[in-house]
Amino acid sequence: MAAPRTPNTTRKVLGRLSLPERTFVADALRTETVGGALLLLAAVAALIWANIPALHHSYEAVSHYHLGPSALGLNLSVTHWAAEGLLAVFFFVAGIELKRELVAGDLRDPRAAVLPVVAALSGMAVPALVYALTNLTGHGSMQGWAVPTATDIAFALAVLAVIGTSLPSALRAFLLTLAVVDDLFAILIIAIFFTDRIDFAALGWAVAALVVFWLLLRKGVRGWYVYVPLALVIWALMYNSGVHATIAGVAMGLMLRCTPREGEEHAPGEHIEHLVRPLSAGLAVPLFALFSAGVSVSGGALGDVFTRPETLGVVLGLVVGKALGIFGGTWLTARFTRASLSEDLAWADVFAVAALSGIGFTVSLLIGELAFAGDAVLTDEVKTAVLAGSLIAAGCATVLLKIRNAKYRRLWEDEERDEDLDGIPDIYEQDDPAYHLRMADILERKAAEHRRLAAEKAAAARHGLR
Repeated sequence: MAAPRTPNTTRKVLGRLSLPERTFVADALRTETVGGALLLLAAVAALIWANIPALHHSYEAVSHYHLGPSALGLNLSVTHWAAEGLLAVFFFVAGIELKRELVAGDLRDPRAAVLPVVAALSGMAVPALVYALTNLTGHGSMQGWAVPTATDIAFALAVLAVIGTSLPSALRAFLLTLAVVDDLFAILIIAIFFTDRIDFAALGWAVAALVVFWLLLRKGVRGWYVYVPLALVIWALMYNSGVHATIAGVAMGLMLRCTPREGEEHAPGEHIEHLVRPLSAGLAVPLFALFSAGVSVSGGALGDVFTRPETLGVVLGLVVGKALGIFGGTWLTARFTRASLSEDLAWADVFAVAALSGIGFTVSLLIGELAFAGDAVLTDEVKTAVLAGSLIAAGCATVLLKIRNAKYRRLWEDEERDEDLDGIPDIYEQDDPAYHLRMADILERKAAEHRRLAAEKAAAARHGLR
């Protein structure tokens, strides 16, 4: 007689997060949302500064002002400092986020990691393909294929805050994980495809300094006065090697330990990320936006965005390629791994988040500068295309998210409800007998209070009749 078959347990796609993961995601997204608001303000300020005739000259003068020690090869323009220096802080935080996801977050489980990794990869490959097809048919340049591949999580969260939607934590975590994986592959693209020359001596010294950084971490050496000067040396050597200096930031972030040891409340990586993330989201990225988003916008320039193949490819890549790539990758992964979507969500929700991922600002602007470094006019037009594509993607996502906003608000309220006031959402305590005993006690006290009030009202009514 054949043995009974074990029933298949269907894995849920975008199911409820564990409580620790939910807490981490909520803290991270809170900071990124504030940073996103500052990013929006910086981008608007840059556009105003660059497009008011009386102020345009001052914007150009400040952007191209050089400072730094020439002897060390670091006499750079303010714009260059923002792209190479400040964004190293941004990528340092991205490196810590990626390390944490790999060792303590959802990406540590290969089965859970498949979905966001495939979605992120297809969300980069399809925009690149859309750009390539647009430029092959329009006889444009293929240099900008990587521009529409990046998602800007801070900008996306700022849009969510502006439109007032309350996405469930599973969708927010999916968006954050997409952005983390997206940042990793964007770093690899920058390192592989946008490194023209390599000074192997400087690169060797940078690697040696990174080894020292790692050894100090392994030995448990503490003190910002040790690591900050060493980090600056690593950054300067990486810059002089010809490899984009932001690679130094992500390399150092990946070296930090992100799992707590016995007696530790937080791992060093988590603690440092908590300290550095506000600096990245609140200062580094907005300043980069201030000196990168200042392009001259006119009717003719906007017309060129939708007629020139390079710029049209960027817009279509962000608006169409991102949405189709991420949605298609998610659906195919669920289809071929026999996973099913969480009962609380619909595929329309996944498509809305995929459309929101078409907001590509910070890294897209950086790649645009690198891709067309020899052509200032085309660089500005590609930046305009990034802004236009991001705004169109934000508008499409706003419509799609608003349609389902009542459903999202109900899910969010369920996730936040804490009727026993113990600091843990009730939805995570359904299997805990102590929770139900606490709720029974609370409800019994409420019932007694209602009985008392009923008796008082009944006595008052009898007195009134008499």
